[in-house]
Amino acid sequence: MFFILSIIVAAVALTAYFNARKNVTEVGKRGAALSGIVGGLFALIAVGQCFTQIPAGYVGVVDFFGVVSSRTLPPGINIVNPLAKVVKFSTQTQEHKEAMQVLSREGLTIGLEISVLYRLNPDSAGRVYQTVLGGDYETIILIPQFRSISRSVTASFQASALYSTEREQLALNIQTELAHAVAPRGVLIESTPLRNVALPTQLTEAIEQKQRADQESQRMEFILAKEKQEADRKRIEAQGIADFQKIVAAGISDQLLRWKGIEATEKLAMSQNAKVVVIGAGKDGLPLILDTK
Repeated sequence: MFFILSIIVAAVALTAYFNARKNVTEVGKRGAALSGIVGGLFALIAVGQCFTQIPAGYVGVVDFFGVVSSRTLPPGINIVNPLAKVVKFSTQTQEHKEAMQVLSREGLTIGLEISVLYRLNPDSAGRVYQTVLGGDYETIILIPQFRSISRSVTASFQASALYSTEREQLALNIQTELAHAVAPRGVLIESTPLRNVALPTQLTEAIEQKQRADQESQRMEFILAKEKQEADRKRIEAQGIADFQKIVAAGISDQLLRWKGIEATEKLAMSQNAKVVVIGAGKDGLPLILDTK
């Protein structure tokens, strides 16, 4: 409507300008100048209504008296019908956080803190404008579906599994089902990160006790395995010593001992140390050597 008003004002002012130019008096000249300025200004305003600027991260939806264009306006300066209304929608990633109480498969109450990262599909902005009241797709479409799906998906998991291994799978299942539910309405889901899962205190204590028992059992198994290996090592070592003694004993004879005794006697006899050698002493007739020191 402002465009029409600008056209009317510009037309009236320019008409007055041309009429005032016929008046050669000083008053007529001033009136012509003023009318020309006003007419030119409103003409520029009217021309400016034919352009619209869409910020980065937004798209524009053109509504011409209830007829919505299927083509959305990209970021930048766009030429539009000056009589149409342009509604701007953000296509940037947004975050919504929820803290809720949900039930597990066993019926236990779990505290769930979860976020959803989402954005509007640029190609669906026109449909969202037409089908969602006020274009508030977050409140009307996203949040109710997010809460409902989070509760239904969590109900398929055991509470004990969420303590450690199944958290990532829970977040992935929520993301998959939520994306499937809201994608036809023009909302794109990027991720649904879990911020916290609060299990009942008794269940948490029971799980921790079980984990401590498992760790202690694993520690005892390690100790037993280590002791068994040490026993095997000692058994092998003892067997080696016994085998060595058998081999040595089998190779020793009386003749060998006498011969070794004779060799030792010769070496001692040739030594410079003071000694007394008694010939023919001992059981085997070997010399008996006495140190005089």
